[in-house]
Amino acid sequence: MTFAVPPADPATAAAHFRARLSFETDVSDVHAALEAGTPGLVVVDSRGDAAWEQGHLPGALHLPTAEIAARAADLVPAGSTVVTYCWGPGCNGATRAALEFARLGWPVKEMLGGFEYWAREGLPVVTPAGTVRRRPDELTAPRSAVSCDC
Repeated sequence: MTFAVPPADPATAAAHFRARLSFETDVSDVHAALEAGTPGLVVVDSRGDAAWEQGHLPGALHLPTAEIAARAADLVPAGSTVVTYCWGPGCNGATRAALEFARLGWPVKEMLGGFEYWAREGLPVVTPAGTVRRRPDELTAPRSAVSCDC
């Protein structure tokens, strides 16, 4: 098979993929880190008030992107590792929030899939009615587990 652009050499590809993993994480890994009580982890929901009220990750800190520069120092302990999320893959709000945290000096990762994939994988969501779980979407997680097991 011939590609219009050939694949990179293995060393270049390894560097690229390692770099991506240093910037991004996924909902399964964030869930596992929260369940394990990983010290110094702060998960930040960068959406607005209405979205936060509709539902958010348990233990997340609500800090809309526009407020990060002014409020982060008071809310996020120095030395914490920050993971940002927004609505989902069609939104770059988590990317903008991660950029703000990086500019302010925090180590930061963006959670791929955002709130959408967290909920679609059947992970717990805090709502005004309490903590709920959706049935896992077969397109995001196996029926028998809440992880893609990758």
